[in-house]
Amino acid sequence: MQLNLKKPIIFFDLETTGINITKDRIVEISIIKVMPSGEEVEKTRRINPEMPIPAEATAVHHITDEDVAQCPTFKMVAKDLARIFTGCDIAGFNSNRFDIPMLDQEFQRAGVKFDFSKPRFIDVQTIFHKKEQRNLIAAYKFYCGKDLEEAHSANADTRATYEVLKAQLDRYDDLPNDMEKLSEFSSQNRNVDLMGRLIFNDDRKEVINFGKYKGRLAEEVLRQDPGYYSWILKGDFPQNTKDVFTTIKLRLKNA
Repeated sequence: MQLNLKKPIIFFDLETTGINITKDRIVEISIIKVMPSGEEVEKTRRINPEMPIPAEATAVHHITDEDVAQCPTFKMVAKDLARIFTGCDIAGFNSNRFDIPMLDQEFQRAGVKFDFSKPRFIDVQTIFHKKEQRNLIAAYKFYCGKDLEEAHSANADTRATYEVLKAQLDRYDDLPNDMEKLSEFSSQNRNVDLMGRLIFNDDRKEVINFGKYKGRLAEEVLRQDPGYYSWILKGDFPQNTKDVFTTIKLRLKNA
């Protein structure tokens, strides 16, 4: 089934030096931009992470320090990437929990502003887990009837993710071919920040979703524990999470 698009959607996948959002870096990004007409634009780019690639990461994606030594840094390509993503919805496999927060962190580190509040996010892994409970290799076999060659190659994973979503739409009559509804279905929580450190409750109030204050209203905690905000700013949190806490803090100050 072809996607019912009102605006372009980008499927993307990252290969990285590791899984720590704040400390690790992107070494490869692959993009498939699908237009409402059905036209596809595909691009894969390797990135010099400006840090050694750990052996355990290379064992997964097979990208070495030598492979990226002459490649551009993320800062060198950040503006071009932001331009490509602008005006598009965004889809991936486990993208809501990893790829999108990682990409946001890299944009912020490069000094490039990209508003992740505007796109709708479709996480194909979440749809898969809600329907079948498996990983991308199994999803590709289950929905597409094919073995995923070159798994953990960004391009292969990106293409497989795109094909799996189309096959999911073919398979499930109750799965809407509408990006807004798919975004809602593929969201595990109503995240305020990209990592889901804060989530909205039923009254659209920000609730802390980790640590000793989990389940408490963020406004209430920031009023009662002034040192908590400083701890957030100094902590090992993505910049996007810190920005959301700052927005709440400023709202309280101006109230």
